[in-house]
Order: sequence, then C-alpha cells, then structure tokens
Amino acid sequence: MRRHLLAATLAVSLVPAIAPARADEAAFAACLAGLRAEAPAKGVSTASFDTHTAALAPDMAVIGFLDAQPEFVTPIWDYMAGLVDEERVADGRAMLAEWREVLARVEAEYAVDAATVVAVWGVESNYGRNFGSRPLLTSLSTLSCFGRRQSFFRGEFFTTLKIIQDGHVAPERLTGSWAGAFGHTQFMPSTFMRLAVDFDGDGRRDLVDSVPDALASTANFLKRAGWRSDLQWGFEVRLPRGMDTSGAGRRNKQPMSDWAARGVRRVDGSPLPAGATPAGLLLPAGAAGPAFLVTRNFDALYSYNAAESYGLAIAHLSDRLRGAGGFATPWPTDDPGLSRAERRELQELLIARGHDIGAADGMIGTRTREALKLEQARLGLQADGRAGQRALNALRAQTARQGGG
Repeated sequence: MRRHLLAATLAVSLVPAIAPARADEAAFAACLAGLRAEAPAKGVSTASFDTHTAALAPDMAVIGFLDAQPEFVTPIWDYMAGLVDEERVADGRAMLAEWREVLARVEAEYAVDAATVVAVWGVESNYGRNFGSRPLLTSLSTLSCFGRRQSFFRGEFFTTLKIIQDGHVAPERLTGSWAGAFGHTQFMPSTFMRLAVDFDGDGRRDLVDSVPDALASTANFLKRAGWRSDLQWGFEVRLPRGMDTSGAGRRNKQPMSDWAARGVRRVDGSPLPAGATPAGLLLPAGAAGPAFLVTRNFDALYSYNAAESYGLAIAHLSDRLRGAGGFATPWPTDDPGLSRAERRELQELLIARGHDIGAADGMIGTRTREALKLEQARLGLQADGRAGQRALNALRAQTARQGGG
C-alpha cells in the first residue's frame, strides 16, 4: 500500500475538505501504552520507543484522508493534466542529465531504464521538491490508534521506529505524506525496510538525503515487482468501430496477436508488435477516451501505488522524457484539466479580483475553490469550484475585456 504525495496534493481541487475529528487524548495515551508493550517484539527497544514517542500528540486531520484518495475521486483528465505537464517534462529531462552517471549504474544493476525511474521520482516528489511536511511518527501513531486499518498502520509505525533506531534516517528528517510515505520516491516504511538499498556506499539506506539511494531503491522495487527491460509498459491504440470492450481491463491479458486479429492498431495506424506478448486493454475514461494496451511492466508501475491512473501517469511521463508527445486521443470532456502553470495563472486571476487565497502556488485548496465558486457564479458558470479550462478561459476573457490582459 502506498500513498504518493505529489499526485494527492495536485488533485486536492476535487477532494472535499474534511473537518478533523476531535482527538481523545486519553485514548491516544492508552493506545501508546499498548504499543509500548509490543515494541520489543517488533524489534524496537523500550528506550528507543520512549525517546521518540514522548512528545507525540495525535493529528486527527490524517483520519479524514483515509477515504479521500485522489486517484479514485479525481477525473482522470484533471489528474493527468497536473502530473504530466510541460514543466515536469522539462524538469525531468534536466534530472536525466544531472544524474546521468548514477542512472546508468542503476540501469546496469537493476535493468530498469532511467526514464522510468526518473518518472517515478517526478510524480512522487516533483524531483525532491515536495517530500511532505507531516512528521511520520505523528501521522502513523494517530493512524495506529484511530480510524480503520489500525493494524496495518501499527506495522508501519513500528517499522519507522526501527528505521530511526538503525540509524538510516534521522527522526527530524522523517516527514512525508499523511499515510507515512517519505523521501524522494515516497516509500512506505515497510517498503523501505524490504527494498531500499545503500547505493552511495555510506552504510545507510537514506531515501531523504541521498538521491542515488532513492533512485536505486526505486529501480529495485520495480525489478522485484516484475519489470522486464525488454518490454514497453504499453502504448496508445486505436480500436475498431463497434468493438466489444466488455472484457477490457489490465488483468485480462491476451496475446498481442489476438488483439491484432480483432482489429486493434497502434494509434498511428501501424500494426501491433507481432507475437504472443500478453497485454490488457486499459480504458481509463471508457471507450470514448484514450485506449492503451498494457504489459506486465504496467503492472509493476501499478504495484508502486495501486491505482491505474497513477500507473498511467508514470508511464506517460516516462514516454515524454524519451521524447514522445501527448496522447493522440483527447479525453472525453468538454472541460479539460489544467497544468500546474495554468493553475497558478487561475489563482493569480482570482487574487487580482481581490480574493484572499494565499500564494499562487498551483495547489487548489479550499480558499481557491471558494473564491472560484464566487467568480463562476458571476460569470454564469456552474459554481462547483472546479479548476478547469472553462473557468480559466472565462476569467482570462473577463480580464481582457476589463483591460487587464
């Protein structure tokens, strides 16, 4: 289970604001006492437990996030627009150049190509710019004591204490997502313990302050998940008119030759690869949107954070880093999503109209949504607070009419 940070942050415009529950301090203290008793059996000394939990207080905001995962509640065109934009492609190409030698060693060791590894890095933390600000021990202790899935989070909590105890990462450096993912490529603590590697040779596995460790650990994850260097993750295809897509799905793989026999072609009209390579038909927005044939390599990406939209974002960004363009088939919407630059522009237009929404940072939070609702109502649009092309273009047009453009 993974909860990657950057995609969740970018998709916040479609996730409703959730009021934190009130913490029960007595219940939290009793829960910690119970966890303390379990610590030695989990490989954490009582002294270490006491040192690192003495000042903990629950953060009840994290409980609400359990049922508001952006990968599942955000339209795919909004999700992809913010994660795979020109800005992230350009930054990714810069990272490929900056870390060329390390990535070459990573590829030689783990047989995962540089573009795929860097794409994971870009989606997970915007190439190390956004690790998350929630202290892991605070989030994981809260999730261990309140809400559902307490057993799972208790395992992650003890593992985090073990990471600190073993000296891999200092406790003050362990900040991350609400669910405990941390570092350049946002490993959960249990994933770190199983798959993180010391690639820079300093004796520690450090995904926070060592880019080589993070990149190599990501490649190790994908290799262990079944990545094959001789396969593409998949590609966009064109379906024949009237094709029955009831059997579509990542899991329902059929030989490429079978798809070819049914009239499926690459999106440019060229034939599919010959042979019996298994591939599933992925329709992330239904039959009216882009269609893809995906291989076991897509499944490896999916396993990093179990959402098909997430896997597609990684896959598409990796293709863009290799020089490919956008999808040929448009998303089936008359109001496409916004890139991060466009989200910042929308916020700047709202600020210019006197709305106090904070900085124009491209993160569409509650204040931006509320301000946008007011402007949408004034412009005769549906006042839903969604930051899409229709709202941005209307604000642009109004600014131009008023002489501000």
